This record gives sequence, C-alpha cells and structure tokens, in this order.
Amino acid sequence: MNAEKLSNRLQVVADLIPDHSRIADIGSDHAYLPCYVVKKGRVPFAIAGEVVEGPFQSALRQVKQEGLTDKIDVRKGDGLEVISPNEVDCITIAGMGGALISNILEAGKEKLLGVKRLILQPNISAISIRQWLIENNWELINEKILEEDGKTYEVLVAERGIPLKPYSTDKNKKLLMGPFLITNKNHVFEKKWLEEKRNWENILAQISTANKTEDILQKINELKEKIKMVEEVLDIENS
Repeated sequence: MNAEKLSNRLQVVADLIPDHSRIADIGSDHAYLPCYVVKKGRVPFAIAGEVVEGPFQSALRQVKQEGLTDKIDVRKGDGLEVISPNEVDCITIAGMGGALISNILEAGKEKLLGVKRLILQPNISAISIRQWLIENNWELINEKILEEDGKTYEVLVAERGIPLKPYSTDKNKKLLMGPFLITNKNHVFEKKWLEEKRNWENILAQISTANKTEDILQKINELKEKIKMVEEVLDIENS
C-alpha cells in the first residue's frame, strides 16, 4: 500500500469521501489516504492527524515526498484535538476499534461543528459507533463490508439527520449487524456472522456448565439473544 494504491479497505473509505470536501484523517499513520485523494484532485485540502510520534514523522515524510505540503497539513495531537470547529467538512477515522472511535468522537464533539460527513472504519465493535451516532444526532446513511487479508472490515457513513431513521424496525438487530448490511447481505456479511454465531455457541457451551450466578445467567441470555438474531437475519432454522 502507498499513496498511489490504497488497501481495499482504505479505497472504500476514499470512495465515500465527497468530492471537493476538506477532510481530516484521524490516526492517519503514513497519510496514504489524504495523499491519495489530494493527488487524485478530489480533495483540495486535508489534515493528517496522528498522536504517536513514529507515525506522525512517517506522515510528515510521506506528504513532503509527494510534494503536497501546501495541501496536506500533518498535525500531532490526540483525536480531534488536531482540528478546529468549521475547519473541515468530512472526517475519516479508520483502523481502530469501534469503542475507541466512539471515544474520540465523544471527546471532540465540539470540534464537529461544520462537519457534514463522518466515514468510520472500525476493526471491531461497529455497534459502539452506531449507538454513538444515535445518541449524538448523526444519521447512518450507508455501510460497506469487505474482507481483506483474512479480516472483515465494516465502513460506516453518517451525516447529520434523523438518527433513528435506519432503525425504524428491528432496532437491536440493526444496531448489532448494521441496517444497510442486513438489507444488502453479501457473502462477507454472512461469513462474518456465521463465525460470530459459532463463537457465541462455543462460549455458551462453556459457561452453561458454570455456577448459575446472576452474571452468568445474564451472559447466557445475552448470547442466546444474539444467536437468535443472527439466525433470523440469515434465515437459519433453529435446531
């Protein structure tokens, strides 16, 4: 992967960035994503934010090497600390856990003034992001799922709107599995949730022999409910 050819997951993120928007890529690592969209002429200005010194220096070198120092500003800081209100139209955060992405958004909520679109690619726990979006009046407008190098990635796109609109029915299922992904089930989606179902069934088998404390009983019920939701979405007969 480089500034000329992105990984598949970052290409999906790049394709969802509106043309002519000013972007901030948080946790930018080598700044490949902002370099790519700026070089393609799709984005006039980008901020590459990085909190860790090593990746921050790598991003500085990459932007300089590409001759883009006048269009990409590499900044060191934690999460949304690197931007000011009304400075960008679109924020991308990719390659982190869903809970961490949600924490970054929560900690920097005041910086989201003027931001029209969030493009978020969690490695795990996309449900954390969906819940945060609802609680903070962002409407989920699109989702993608893909597999790369044996790992499954989801990409969530949100804009300001009606936060509960995608969840008019079956809210719990859609929070867990994604309202757009459920509607457009593909083989990656089915594979992911079959694997999750098997994992939950294994955990259920293990804890079912434990002492039935209140916590254990609650966990058993949660697992059974998740398994049931997956079976219903994938149309699997309960044996």
